[in-house]
Amino acid sequence: MKKLSVLSLVLFLTMGLCQISLGQETIKANEVQELDEIPQFKGGMDGLITYLSTNLKYPEAAKEKGIEGTVAVKFVVELDGSVSNVEILRGIGAGCDQEAVRVISETKNWSPGVKDGKKVRTEMRLPIQFKLS
Repeated sequence: MKKLSVLSLVLFLTMGLCQISLGQETIKANEVQELDEIPQFKGGMDGLITYLSTNLKYPEAAKEKGIEGTVAVKFVVELDGSVSNVEILRGIGAGCDQEAVRVISETKNWSPGVKDGKKVRTEMRLPIQFKLS
């Protein structure tokens, strides 16, 4: 029986590709500014891996078709630690894209990014690998 390999959830935040918003001003990804503190999921990277491995479900259509690959998700961590504007940058189809959006949309309790002592909206990018084992 094929199942999602928990260890195959390749998770890393590409901090060099983040975008931050200061009030009405938005700093573009190609004008990256260093944050004093990057957004963190409650429990850090270990907490995020645990959350995703517990909540991410491999879509049946993808299992049946043997579809594997990486879905790249973009989202914004808001000032209150909530997540908004979740969208797919690169998908693989067969329900995997929708599942990645669902599971990221349901994340809660992020600490927001901080720049010059102020909380800032921060655009994050997260690749999620779907792999059958």
